[in-house]
Amino acid sequence: MSKLRDVFKNGHKAFIPFVTAGDPSADSTVSQVLALANAGADIVELGVPFSDPIADGPVIQAAGLRAFAGGITVNGVFDIVAKIRETSQVPLVFLTYANIPFKYGYDKFTARCEELGVYGLVIPDLPAEEAGEILPYTEKHHVDLIPLISPTSGSRLEKLVQHATGFIYIVSALGVTGQRDGFSLNLPELIASLRKVTDAPLCIGFGVHTPEQAKTLAKEADGVIVGSAIVQMVADNPDPAPVIGKYTKEMVAAVESAE
Repeated sequence: MSKLRDVFKNGHKAFIPFVTAGDPSADSTVSQVLALANAGADIVELGVPFSDPIADGPVIQAAGLRAFAGGITVNGVFDIVAKIRETSQVPLVFLTYANIPFKYGYDKFTARCEELGVYGLVIPDLPAEEAGEILPYTEKHHVDLIPLISPTSGSRLEKLVQHATGFIYIVSALGVTGQRDGFSLNLPELIASLRKVTDAPLCIGFGVHTPEQAKTLAKEADGVIVGSAIVQMVADNPDPAPVIGKYTKEMVAAVESAE
């Protein structure tokens, strides 16, 4: 049984914040994740910095550059998780790009995930047709492979979600990450179509940043993912943990009010 699925038991609506590993330092990331967990985050998505992050907008791209300037490496990301695990068992997932686990070694990468309690992988540039490369290793090490579904996925929905176990990441609008005031008009239809082909929880991200948006989207979906708004707070505050913790409490309350 997927450990991520446990988060959504009994109709619970999940709040899933995102931060970039190593931004602006490893110690800061640990503090950020602990603040998110203590504020009620159900799952924390940890971005693994990559040189060509095709799905990321300028805010998260800048976070990756700050992390690289601080010397972050893939092993450094795993060290951050190990430090988090000294005091928190909050469910973690990685957002990574395909070349990182490929170069690290699929078996070694997913084994480290299993060892440290990284329960899922979101890989934006991994086509469904190539998921078979990593799937034997994610299954072996009990790591959920989390597909991204966009408003234009259309007839490919069933194929895209066929291996989904933890949850499904619904992209709320076309384009890269970043705060938005509006979302795709066909989200309700997309969610209804997904309910027909999978029983995996459905979580919406890309652009969500206000409690009002979170509550509205949580009425349709099973969870809400917020990234750029939190990453911008990290950029703007020398000590971001209290700020993002306060924001997370507000967003958790908004999402849970939709239950």
